[in-house]
Amino acid sequence: MGEQERMVEAVLFASAEPVSVAELNARMPHGCDAAEALVHLRKRYEGRGVGLVKTGNAYAMRTAADLSFLMQKETVETRKLSRAAIETLAIIAYHQPVTRAEIEEIRGVSVSRGTVDQLLEMEWIRFGRRKMTPGRPVTFVVTQGFLDHFGLESARDLPGLKELRSAGLLENRPPPTLGIALGLGDEDQDGAVDENQSELFEE
Repeated sequence: MGEQERMVEAVLFASAEPVSVAELNARMPHGCDAAEALVHLRKRYEGRGVGLVKTGNAYAMRTAADLSFLMQKETVETRKLSRAAIETLAIIAYHQPVTRAEIEEIRGVSVSRGTVDQLLEMEWIRFGRRKMTPGRPVTFVVTQGFLDHFGLESARDLPGLKELRSAGLLENRPPPTLGIALGLGDEDQDGAVDENQSELFEE
């Protein structure tokens, strides 16, 4: 039986998928009893770092459940925002509380649900109070998480165009829609920068 256990053990470790008793018997020499070998093998692995588990009608060697945390690896994934997301975020930050319709009016194009969902998922924006206008549309505002990420005490500390450029977040001339989002006129976009763009923010 010890030799049969070794054979079953070898097959299970080499297999990427769970193996049934029938498959084990087919691989092993005639007269072997894979089912009995599995019973002994399971007892031998009790309390070890790996164990024998039954999955459906098949068996496999698996890491002990209480040690699964050792197999996890956390990585930081940097996700680049699309231009639409950057413009939408800028509009919300500098003009909050702002409705979807107002964002679309400033950008000149519709705001996709995916763009807003991405910013909500990142917890950089949240739903604000409803506007006291027909339809009571919901508004969007930036979150404390957004302020923390950029090291801002409040939304009034939002950077101006020159600071955004120096941080590498903007090209020398921002896209027109982003310039509008930041509250910049044509002269500002050409280089005459208002050093205190945060004053354009409305509570």
